[in-house]
Amino acid sequence: MYNADEAAGAPTAIICEKIWLAIAERRLRPGTRLKEEQLAEIFSVSRARIRQALTALERDGLVTIMPNRGAFVSEPSVDEARDVFVARRAIEQRVVERLCERATPKDIVRLRGHIEEERIAGRSGNLSDIVRLSGGFHLLLAELSGSAFLFGILRDLVSRTSLITAMYRSNHLHNCGPDEHLAVVEHIAARNVASAIKEMAEHLNHVEAELDLDEEKDQPRDLRAALL
Repeated sequence: MYNADEAAGAPTAIICEKIWLAIAERRLRPGTRLKEEQLAEIFSVSRARIRQALTALERDGLVTIMPNRGAFVSEPSVDEARDVFVARRAIEQRVVERLCERATPKDIVRLRGHIEEERIAGRSGNLSDIVRLSGGFHLLLAELSGSAFLFGILRDLVSRTSLITAMYRSNHLHNCGPDEHLAVVEHIAARNVASAIKEMAEHLNHVEAELDLDEEKDQPRDLRAALL
C-alpha cells in the first residue's frame, strides 16, 4: 500500500497514492482508461512520470497496460477475487502463527496504537485514512512477523483486495473493522495460536461475504471526476 506521508517529495509515489485511493474509495472504477496525457495534465507532471506511476501500479495488479491501447484500471474476474481471498487466508494464517511465536510487548503496543488510529479515522469520517489504515493493519502484522517474503506477497494481495472491493462491494465504505482487528491482536498477545488463526479467518470471511461476486457491474468511468 502506498503511503503519502512517506512519499513526500516523490511525485511518482504521490501519483500512485492518489490513483490507489481513487480506486479503493470507488471513485475510479475498474475498466477506466488511464490516459497519459490527461493524467499528466491533472497532476502537472510529464507523461514520462505518469508512465512510471502506471508501471508501478501494474506491478501491484491495479493497472493493466495493453500494447497499442494504453493503461486501464484492472478488472479482476469473480474467480480472481475468490482466489485472492484464498491466498490471503493462507498467507495471513502464517503471519499470525509467526506473530504468536515472536511478537514482543512493543509490537503489541504498536498494533493497538494502529487500531486506535483506525477508530479515530472512523469517528472523523476521514475516508482516505480509513482505507489506508484498514489495509495497513494487515501489512503491519506482516512487517512485525519478520518475514520480508510474507510482507511482499501480502502487500500485493492487499492492493488487489482494494480493487476487488471497489468493484464488487455494494456499500460505499470499505473498513475491514478495528473491532475485528483488535480481537486478532488480543489472541496474538495471549500467544493463543488457534484462536488468532480462527479470528483472522473469520475476519477475512466477513470481508469477502460483503462482496457481491455474482453481480454484473456497469460503472461510470470518468477519470477527471475521480481524481479532482
